[in-house]
Amino acid sequence: MSYDEARVRELQGALRTKMAENKSIADSFKVEDGTVVVSSEQKSAFDSNMRDIREIRSLIDGLEQMKDVDGWSREEGNSVAVEYNAKSAENALYEAARDMGFKSIGQMFTESPEFKSLQGGKNGANMISPWQAGLSLTNYGVKDVYSALPSGTPGSFGTIQRDPIVTPPTRTKRVRDLFPTRTTTAAVIEYFRQLGFTSAGGGTNAAASVAERNGGNTAFGAKPQSSMVFVGEQAPVRTLAHWEAAHRNVLADEPQLRSIIDNELMYGLRLLEDSQILNGDGTGENLQGVLQTTGIQEYAWSEGAHLPVADNKADAIRRAATLSFLSYYEPTGVVLHPNDWEDMELAKDDQGQYLVAVSVALGGEQRIWRMPVIDTPAIAEGTALVGAFGTGAQLYDREQASIRISEQHADFFVRNAIVVLAEQRLALAVKRPEAFVKVDFDAAPTA
Repeated sequence: MSYDEARVRELQGALRTKMAENKSIADSFKVEDGTVVVSSEQKSAFDSNMRDIREIRSLIDGLEQMKDVDGWSREEGNSVAVEYNAKSAENALYEAARDMGFKSIGQMFTESPEFKSLQGGKNGANMISPWQAGLSLTNYGVKDVYSALPSGTPGSFGTIQRDPIVTPPTRTKRVRDLFPTRTTTAAVIEYFRQLGFTSAGGGTNAAASVAERNGGNTAFGAKPQSSMVFVGEQAPVRTLAHWEAAHRNVLADEPQLRSIIDNELMYGLRLLEDSQILNGDGTGENLQGVLQTTGIQEYAWSEGAHLPVADNKADAIRRAATLSFLSYYEPTGVVLHPNDWEDMELAKDDQGQYLVAVSVALGGEQRIWRMPVIDTPAIAEGTALVGAFGTGAQLYDREQASIRISEQHADFFVRNAIVVLAEQRLALAVKRPEAFVKVDFDAAPTA
């Protein structure tokens, strides 16, 4: 074996060694979410080996050219020279890579199912699905990840995952739930408010037994006259509304955002409605709320001070219900602040047993003295309302709460902006104010 042939063999062995080293480096690459991640050290070692491989390839190519020249000088048409000429340095590198199990990108592509699906052009020029070179025992892809991120937002790498918006919890119990509602097409509700027979109502009930005439000179018995007071009142329909501005493209591209805006606007109307039903002062565009209506009864917690055992807040609610009963109206509900309801639920007897909260804690309906309870921040802490919501007052819906959208506002049209409007129209008529009792938790009574 000549010197040149031995040298070529030696270089080919070195080439295989370098290729084996690079294969070992490639085997140590990590795969994260389908992507090959290469550290800076791994990339540096891999690139260094590739430079050595290219240098060895150049040496092999030079020696082969020398062997060709040597063959031509010794024998014309020498088959050995032709053989070395055909086997170029690139072929030597390819054979070495093939021996190690690597395939070229072109070979992998032509052997892929995606390319074969074309059937030599019979199925057109479009593959069923795009072909991608992935990492396997026969090939690898490289993606460099460095410790220093590029300038810009973190979104420069990969895709962005957007979590849904967390909406605030909503108040589930509403004062409206205690009222029977009616619909109306009028702008003003006119009605007579009957103040009743009680002293709270301003009238008198003089009904009495009347003696019959027995004959002779006995006069016919005179029937007594009762006093009933009627007052003409009006309950105008009021409008509750608010709106939010939004860009048309934002709502078109983010359906969830549109839903949140709609729901929050509607929820805002419900909060205002509860406040108006209870506390509206009747001026301007406000409803005349139950607590602001002349003629409702009142009961103070401290009135239980003369009793042998001091009243708790639940006792005060029951005594207020009695006042409604005495006005010939059966109370149908209680509205109070959550802090006051907490005091009632947590009330215990001398043995530490709960007085009210047992049924509620077990999933029962919120009730006290057989009446449903609406605990809401719409009523001030230290105040409660007991009454016959079903017959003492009436709620009228002129237009139920709805959402409307328009771009006809200011210059919104040219700015591609829209208005999302939530609106409702309703009226409240408190026809029998004595059917309601305002409870004042002014001070705990002491025996």
